[in-house]
Amino acid sequence: MKISIITPSYNSAKTISDTIDSVISQTHQDLEYLVIDGVSTDGTIAIVNEYQRKYPIRLVSEKDSGIYDAMNKGIKLTTGDIIGILNSDDFYYDQNVLAKINDVFAANPDVDAVYGDLVYVDQDNTDKQTRYWRSGKYQESKINGGWIIPHPTLFVKREVYNKSEKIFDTSFSLAADYEFILRSLKINKIKVKYLSEIVVKMRAGGASGSSLKQRIKGWKELRRAWKVNNLPVPCFFIIRRILSKFSQFLSRPRV
Repeated sequence: MKISIITPSYNSAKTISDTIDSVISQTHQDLEYLVIDGVSTDGTIAIVNEYQRKYPIRLVSEKDSGIYDAMNKGIKLTTGDIIGILNSDDFYYDQNVLAKINDVFAANPDVDAVYGDLVYVDQDNTDKQTRYWRSGKYQESKINGGWIIPHPTLFVKREVYNKSEKIFDTSFSLAADYEFILRSLKINKIKVKYLSEIVVKMRAGGASGSSLKQRIKGWKELRRAWKVNNLPVPCFFIIRRILSKFSQFLSRPRV
């Protein structure tokens, strides 16, 4: 199957080489790679241009309204059967990730999406793990307790996006990925398959966790994700979500 990977970027010169290297080193050959840039001014575009000398990376650099707008734009430009999104400060765990994702889809033709595990690593020392997000198998009841699929590990069939009236709701600045996954699972009832392996390394300290103010904003958006889909917000939802993350700091596989 042809897999399309989208990397939204903006002023990512410090990290985007790791991201690109992890994509172009994949053993799965039927691959399309797009970088959707928001007109970076820090050298990001020059770095991508240098890679383009050797690799068929499609670069689009133009003003957008944020990361979710970039994701929407990228999805519309892809031609693959399967679509994954890898942010410009994340990178794949090893060179066999996409081959394994492809194998799961090939063995399960009725599956709409595949996801796996994620590890958080130190921003500067990416060999130092700070947290392990073991996703586990999907059960609808788990969502009420704060569970959700880690978005960077999610690979979705093109037809799922094609059927959506909207993909990422850009009225959300921090939780449009959460809202999309919630809507896909609870409303659209897509069929997902869990790959019990680490798929992505994510640098700790993303936008939603950069400050207490941002965390509070993120929590509000999580609640709104339920409301815009006419779903009742579970009791003690935010508290249960926070508590559910504690185990991620205790489980430490080798990185």
